[in-house]
Amino acid sequence: MPPLAIALRETLREGYGGRELRADLLAGVSVGIIAVPLALALAIASGVPPQHGLYTAIVAGLLIALAGGSRFNVSGPTAAFVVILQPIAAQHGVGGLLLATFMAGVMLVAMGWGRAGQLIQFIPYPVTTGFTAGIAVVIASLQLSDFLGLPAAGSSHFVERMLALLRVLPEINPAEAALGSGVLLLLALWPRLGTRVPAYLAGAVVAAAAAYGARSLWPDCGIVTIADRFAYSVDGVVHAGIPAMLPAVHWPWQLPGADGTPMHLDFDLLRSLLGPAFAIAMLGAIESLLCAVVADGMTGRKHDPDAELVAQGLGNIAAPLFGGIPATGALARTAANVRAGARSPLASVFHALFVLAAMLLLAPVLSWLPMSGLAALLLMVAWNMSERHNVLRILRVAPRGDVLLLLVCFGLTVFFDMVIAVGFGVVLASLFFMHRMSRVAMVTLVGDGDPHAPRDLPEEVRYYRIAGPLFFGAAERAMAALRRHDHGVRALVLDLSAVPTIDATGLVALEELLDELHEAGVFVALCGAQRSVLGLLREGGYTRQAGARWYFASADAAVRWWQRGRAANS
Repeated sequence: MPPLAIALRETLREGYGGRELRADLLAGVSVGIIAVPLALALAIASGVPPQHGLYTAIVAGLLIALAGGSRFNVSGPTAAFVVILQPIAAQHGVGGLLLATFMAGVMLVAMGWGRAGQLIQFIPYPVTTGFTAGIAVVIASLQLSDFLGLPAAGSSHFVERMLALLRVLPEINPAEAALGSGVLLLLALWPRLGTRVPAYLAGAVVAAAAAYGARSLWPDCGIVTIADRFAYSVDGVVHAGIPAMLPAVHWPWQLPGADGTPMHLDFDLLRSLLGPAFAIAMLGAIESLLCAVVADGMTGRKHDPDAELVAQGLGNIAAPLFGGIPATGALARTAANVRAGARSPLASVFHALFVLAAMLLLAPVLSWLPMSGLAALLLMVAWNMSERHNVLRILRVAPRGDVLLLLVCFGLTVFFDMVIAVGFGVVLASLFFMHRMSRVAMVTLVGDGDPHAPRDLPEEVRYYRIAGPLFFGAAERAMAALRRHDHGVRALVLDLSAVPTIDATGLVALEELLDELHEAGVFVALCGAQRSVLGLLREGGYTRQAGARWYFASADAAVRWWQRGRAANS
């Protein structure tokens, strides 16, 4: 199992003093200011009460930072999860969502244990760009009802949701639409002011102040706040808004399901949540490791991907016990952490403690945040994660296969499901890769005058050089070229020195070719194979069948053996 807390231990080993502590504390506070409104908004967008987003940032953010393999990753609820979590919460309730999170955490630990961290890099860039852009579109569509003060669309499918919004568009609430538009405009223009105050903090403060002022002057304006929509119960007494406390520790399956009653843990429930949990685990792994790669690029450091996966798993196992939803590395918060001068994982720990302090001290104030203002925050998040510049660049300059890959992943994410998009995208990318690699393996006929050809090459002997990997995408293409030899040829010498690898399909294709040539009375000699390829040839019996196929150290040795055999037979 990868070592835990590797990033923290490396930091302490290098030396950690008061200067580093102050830098981490300031960075943690800066990121915490950003995290509080985003955690609230992302929980609501995921279909659960807003405090669950705060619980996630506190518990998972702290534990992942301490146990992880990246110095600068800040973990918590992220926008990418919304498209997965919202349907789970609608179908299985809060308890089902937290149980799926717990199961995903176990899967992430297993992935890190199995050293799967390096495998994430094999997901092609057009796939990640396509589903990220698709997620941004879905997130934006989910916010339009709150942004405009419209009734909830109610459907989890993009087309049905948009058609439902069009039908209720005449019912738009002017006050909420104006407030949301104002906050969105503020978020768009805020970076131009050059101030160090985070845009999301400014947007949240302005939204809450505008909602309070509007409701004071026009009580019937219809602006809905968190306190209007959400409530919690303590000792049987219902309170509006956000609780100023952490919940008691519960197993996820002890919490209410979609019908409001505690769930019953059984095999059918686990089976129904297995697919959603796998989707959470895969997206969490991809996003957290991509986030760590970005942080490495900004700082020149290196993360341990397997340790990071284990830490993400532990965080997602622990967070549901305290009411937390899925967590992963948050790119925007991680980038803000680096820019704020973070030195170690303790900056993320301080971020989690700041969120805890904000919840305990400012819960009544946070409950005044208007739903249209939070929708505006998420619309800006969706715009920032849309990858629009990268999408346009791929559409403009990438090969047609990559363009098709991006469009397919984007369309499947928007109209169907992110898991389908990633799975189909990886399969399609693999097919494109095999097609491209099939052109890499080349078979070249080398003439007598070539410096690489054996000396005194007999007229009835042909010398071929095979270059490139002989795997299932390229082997048959290469073997087809060897079948087109002259009818007067009595022997073929195949130089394998430029073949770096061969798989089972390549071996089968080679064996079929050699059997055909042997039946046609053509002797085949293999030579010059690299050590790994030669080992496979020996195990497959390709070096021991005299007359059918034989292995030689060099092409010259093969030709000499052929000439001696011919002389002995004549």
